Amino acid sequence: MIKKTLFGAALALAPLAAAAQVTLTAETTAPGSTPHYIDTTLAAVLDSAGVATLQITEGATLTNSVQAVAEGQLDMAPAPMILPFLLSRGIGPYSGIGAEEGAKLADNIRAIAFNAGSAQIFGHYNNAPIEDIRDLAGLRIWNGPPRGAALTSGRAMIKLLSGLDDGEGYEGIQNAWPDTVGTITGGGADAWTIPEGLPSGRQIAIAAAGGITIYDVPSDLLASELGQQIVAAPGHAPYSLPVEEFRAAYAGNDITIVTDDETFDSFATAFAQIVPATMDEELAYEITKAFLAGEERFRTGSPRGPFLNMSFGDIDGVSQGNCGSVTVLMHPGAIRAYEEAGHTVADCVRP
Repeated sequence: MIKKTLFGAALALAPLAAAAQVTLTAETTAPGSTPHYIDTTLAAVLDSAGVATLQITEGATLTNSVQAVAEGQLDMAPAPMILPFLLSRGIGPYSGIGAEEGAKLADNIRAIAFNAGSAQIFGHYNNAPIEDIRDLAGLRIWNGPPRGAALTSGRAMIKLLSGLDDGEGYEGIQNAWPDTVGTITGGGADAWTIPEGLPSGRQIAIAAAGGITIYDVPSDLLASELGQQIVAAPGHAPYSLPVEEFRAAYAGNDITIVTDDETFDSFATAFAQIVPATMDEELAYEITKAFLAGEERFRTGSPRGPFLNMSFGDIDGVSQGNCGSVTVLMHPGAIRAYEEAGHTVADCVRP
């Protein structure tokens, strides 16, 4: 995917805003994604508040963005929580860095806010050869891009539902995000599992080719030992929403939502909005203060807004997918902004 740099993104979104005080560099994901919406909205909020202008590069690979923030080469990025975890150990995509250097770099990452807006779902076309989502043997299932956190989560979902492993009990299908819809609508998979924001344009596009059914995680499986391990795994957070709200988000589309109770329950991909630990405390405070004051803009600027699980309240750590197997500390300036706004901040996120 071609990367695109948005110069003065905030100014474009808020042309009457006052002149910003500083210019910051940021990277985010492709348009249409939850991180992209959050970052471009934050750009508008910061510009309106006269705090900063964000120079945003979109279509970035967040593995690289997290490392750039840790190295002090970038001012801000959205970070799937699993990436600082992997960096701190010098494993996975950071294996070339090594454990010692990875730990040093991870120690230079601080969060100013969190969100967990994408729930892991399982779906299939209504005419697919699936009668029970606990019996997926022999199927072709799209479970993520070729590598990364989404693939790990996708494999975990199928393991939880059916006890099957990729390449053994079923055939895992992986390709790049831009090819996902085409692969599924073209018949390249019998079913799919994807971390999705709500409502998901991707699921709506898939449903345009024929009616689909989306499932949450059955209650007994979610409460099982494996289910709770997956919810607490690095990069995950709990996710629960009244099923009628979930259905309403897809009203008008040929999408059926199936749960075994009155809530849509799953595990979410946990994100932190990160900056270098070396960022000036007053600047981090002003950024976070503007973020908290901009809550209404975040919630109303997109149909996804109400479902982003953004941290506009108390920070307890666990709800943010933090303070367990993964711990991403908050910037002191951000903590000051939260406490000044009357919110509590757990000790486990304090530097």
